[in-house]
Amino acid sequence: MNNIIKAEQFIAAHKANLETVAGMSNTIFGGVERLVELNMAATKAAMGEAFANAKGLINVKTPQELFATQAALVQPAFEKSVSYSRHVYDIVASVAGELSKTAEAKMAEGQAAVESMVEGNLKNAPAGSEAAVAAFKAIYQASQNASSSLKKAAKQAAETAESNMKAASAQAETLVKSALQAK
Repeated sequence: MNNIIKAEQFIAAHKANLETVAGMSNTIFGGVERLVELNMAATKAAMGEAFANAKGLINVKTPQELFATQAALVQPAFEKSVSYSRHVYDIVASVAGELSKTAEAKMAEGQAAVESMVEGNLKNAPAGSEAAVAAFKAIYQASQNASSSLKKAAKQAAETAESNMKAASAQAETLVKSALQAK
């Protein structure tokens, strides 16, 4: 009977893992699909703009008009590039966030299963091993606390890095805009 329960638990765990992998795959493919759509739209827009810009340049009659026309094309191109980069970042961040949530949930499930197994095994410890069981529980709890602290620190570091990246991007964008307007 005990082996049947373990086999059923094993099969259920594999089914759950397969569903998780399928869900994660769908998340990834959804992100790839959004990136492809963005790239197709950006490419189509860039092609149309390139032909329109070429037509505009053909009508230029003086070098001053040429320089003025070229200068007028720089800022919109920069703004479109920044917008494209933001869209890519949003898509990647969204997919990464969803994958992270799924991974955290699976890790929590795994941790709960390990805790349950450890508790079950410790309940069946032989008589007279209470001190060893208590020491093991203390060590196990300390390792769980350390793991939790590391997860929190990693999450804070990732949030700080993301915030710093956004701030640096905004600052770079402002500097480039002001440089383009100064011309």
